[in-house]
Amino acid sequence: MKEKTLSIIKPDGIRANLIGKVLSRLEEAGLRVKAMKMLHLTKKEAMGFYVVHKERHFYESLTSFMSEGPVLVMVLEGENAIQVLRGAMGKTNPKDADPGTIRRDFAESLERNIIHGSDSQDSAQYEIGYFFNALEIMSD
Repeated sequence: MKEKTLSIIKPDGIRANLIGKVLSRLEEAGLRVKAMKMLHLTKKEAMGFYVVHKERHFYESLTSFMSEGPVLVMVLEGENAIQVLRGAMGKTNPKDADPGTIRRDFAESLERNIIHGSDSQDSAQYEIGYFFNALEIMSD
């Protein structure tokens, strides 16, 4: 099933100059970029984006991290895009991620793990709408 998902190269990935390497991995996995923009999230914007984690112990540090530098947000499309993206990213903790995944190869820690990806169709729909309007997303 062809679907869209959202991915973010986090501040640690931008700082490490990994945009090209991450995009190459995503394209090699069969995903196509349909929209992209670089932003520097405010703390409030990061808190709004990660509101689903508001009650979690890591919410404060996550939102601080996500607002400490620029991020690259993008809409990706492909067959089973959510599953494909999650597979290319690897597990959240890079120590547990499979070799050859983005997080295993580039991430430094559980929180500073280079990349975000929607985990379901519902979250993809919410997350895409958080950053993009319909005119900004390319169609075939």
